[in-house]
Amino acid sequence: MNLLLDTCTLLWCLSDDPSLDPNARKLVTDENNAVYVSAASIWEISIKQSLGKLKTPDNLLDSIATCRFELLPITPTHAAAVKDLPLHHRDPFDRMLVIQAKEDRMTLVTRDGFLEEYGVAVLRA
Repeated sequence: MNLLLDTCTLLWCLSDDPSLDPNARKLVTDENNAVYVSAASIWEISIKQSLGKLKTPDNLLDSIATCRFELLPITPTHAAAVKDLPLHHRDPFDRMLVIQAKEDRMTLVTRDGFLEEYGVAVLRA
């Protein structure tokens, strides 16, 4: 299974937060599954850090690598595909995650119920 973590889920995984659904935790830690982190999530976290709205370790990329998560770049194809998404959700970072999950055939790990409206595979975080 190919899993794409949304930003909140990524933060829960990195901090071993008990808010993460036990089934999601099991699948994310299963070595048979590939777990991806989008550049969009790293970008979102960095913006919130710079505004003082979020405290995370300075070594975010190292923490991601330690968890064996793979980095997923934003490609021009991803960027262009956003124009075709209906406006169920206005958050640009979440919209990019939806496109990446659809284009790259991944299951999006999230607790945001609105994202299911896009017809993307979702695993409840």
